Amino acid sequence: MILYVLRRLAATAVILMVICVATFAIFYLMPADPAQGACGKACSPERIAQIRTTLGLNHSLPVQFRDYLFGIFTGQTYGTGAQAVQCPFPCLGFSFQTNQPVWQLLTDRLPISISIAVGAAVLWLAVGVTAGVVSALRRGSLWDRTAMVAALGGVSLPIYFTALVLQYLLVVKLGVLPYPQFVSVSADPVGWAQSLIMPWITLAMLYAGVYARITRGEMLDSLGQNYVRTARAKGLPESTVLRRHALRPALMPIVTIFGMDLGALLGGALITESVFSLPGVGKLAADAINSADQPVILGVTLFAASFVVLANVVVDLVYAVLDPRVRAVG
Repeated sequence: MILYVLRRLAATAVILMVICVATFAIFYLMPADPAQGACGKACSPERIAQIRTTLGLNHSLPVQFRDYLFGIFTGQTYGTGAQAVQCPFPCLGFSFQTNQPVWQLLTDRLPISISIAVGAAVLWLAVGVTAGVVSALRRGSLWDRTAMVAALGGVSLPIYFTALVLQYLLVVKLGVLPYPQFVSVSADPVGWAQSLIMPWITLAMLYAGVYARITRGEMLDSLGQNYVRTARAKGLPESTVLRRHALRPALMPIVTIFGMDLGALLGGALITESVFSLPGVGKLAADAINSADQPVILGVTLFAASFVVLANVVVDLVYAVLDPRVRAVG
């Protein structure tokens, strides 16, 4: 098991390095000039040249990447003398639009994105898996048909449409919820939950439909396997047959997509955060794109990619626990 974990961690380090190289090359080979963006339109050539020197853009691309990579682990200083700007460890760049290190911007927004992602994940997992299991056990019934139609509708509706409808019904028409405005859970737990109910429902409606359909299909496949028929023939209680012999293998693909979905959302739910004006990592990325703040765009990209890669590692480890055969071929 230890060797399996070490192999996965080594592969993760390689993948993150490849992502770092690719994203750095993409953003720093774009036609847009970061120095021009930091200075603004009404800026003299001399001032632009000074900013390029401060940002280190006057160096070759390999040197810039080396400084950026080392800065992640040791910090980085932009400029010299009295004009020097210190970006402490871990330095993912420095936003000269906001005069803040990118890491600080990310960590300030991360609690909001975590609140949205985890709350929505619990909701869609509970609703989606439960609906899928019940539909499989009542195949062809009115519940089955209704649940699958609802799941298809949830998957088909765009996030921004669902968000706007929820705001109109729950805030404007019925007045049962305030307009989403993030409140810290430590300051006001009730206000925190109220501010996130609509984002949770919006995301859960999208993902729960996918989970319900996958769970139903996997559950039906498990119920048709020989080991389930054997367990029933041995006289085991139906609840034991369903829980131990049918549900467990049916949840394997759910573990995979859940890890990837949660990892992606921890990197920011861009559309949801933008629609509800919640200042999470996704909203930070949207604002950085609008203002052409390349260091922030690069930092958010690496940050989000790291969550996805690490989520994939966690999924592999969970697989290894659930199915020892994975360790043998891993």
